[in-house]
Amino acid sequence: MQASRLLAILMLLQARGRQTAPQLAAELSVSVRTVLRDIDQLSAAGVPVWGQQGRDGGFQLQSGWSTQLTGMTEAESQALLLAGLPQAAAELGLGQAATSARLKLLASVPSPYRAQSARVAQRLHLDPLDWYRAPDTPAFLQPVAQAVWQGQRLKVRYESWKGLQQRTLDPLGLVLKAGAWYMVAQPVGAKAQPRTYRLASLRALTVLPDPGQRPRGFDLPQFWRDSSARFEAELRQWPVRLRASARAVGWLRNGRLINTPQSEAAADGSQVLEMAFESEEAAARQLLGYGPEVEVLAPASLRTRLAALAAAVAAIY
Repeated sequence: MQASRLLAILMLLQARGRQTAPQLAAELSVSVRTVLRDIDQLSAAGVPVWGQQGRDGGFQLQSGWSTQLTGMTEAESQALLLAGLPQAAAELGLGQAATSARLKLLASVPSPYRAQSARVAQRLHLDPLDWYRAPDTPAFLQPVAQAVWQGQRLKVRYESWKGLQQRTLDPLGLVLKAGAWYMVAQPVGAKAQPRTYRLASLRALTVLPDPGQRPRGFDLPQFWRDSSARFEAELRQWPVRLRASARAVGWLRNGRLINTPQSEAAADGSQVLEMAFESEEAAARQLLGYGPEVEVLAPASLRTRLAALAAAVAAIY
């Protein structure tokens, strides 16, 4: 632990330049006294680090000096791609490793470009959560992640729309989609195909000693793109034709229910749109919230259903 802390101080000074003892202590979650003791040990080991007292003082490395001790640990290499997603790294148990990997990367950048690298980090932020969504941190995320890294077979109890199911799975990968974690896995069986499981629906998990089997040539990003396209195409197969006011068109677009206008706008800004929903019930539930800003033109059964719902709401109020 002390050796890794000494290396971390070295990387901080190399990447950021002059740092005060309190700054280093806060970064490493140790006391100022520990930082001062570590600085002494670095100096005794021949590292050209020197301090300056006063308001603008601190510790810094000799100008032009840098270390080549930037080798990454196994955990840091796993966390490398999550360096821009601190919440995801923390949920996977790789938060500290991601911070360390990011620091080592910055330290390895030639000094003229370090300021530019830091500027990018302050001007580009990735937030995987949708609006009004709380983080979805499943109870079994970290053991599943370890099974994915190590290629171990899993036995799970999974709650699907058919009820509780028992499955033996070969995990193939993890996907973070809009703040929710999914596992892509292949059920153990002769003709089984990879499937997607939401980790929040896992009710029990056992990591088996057996090594998992990975299909030859399996490509996780390509699988996710293909399965997502199939899911969205199968999910919305109930067509609706409606007229939406200019305000409602903006609401529908903000809710990602439509992407582009599908008719010329009328003089009042309204448009006729062709949309698709999961079912008549789902369409009625969503469209009722737009009130008089949306008029369903077809099918007739949906018009009748909305009229009945509107009358029931009016009766309550």
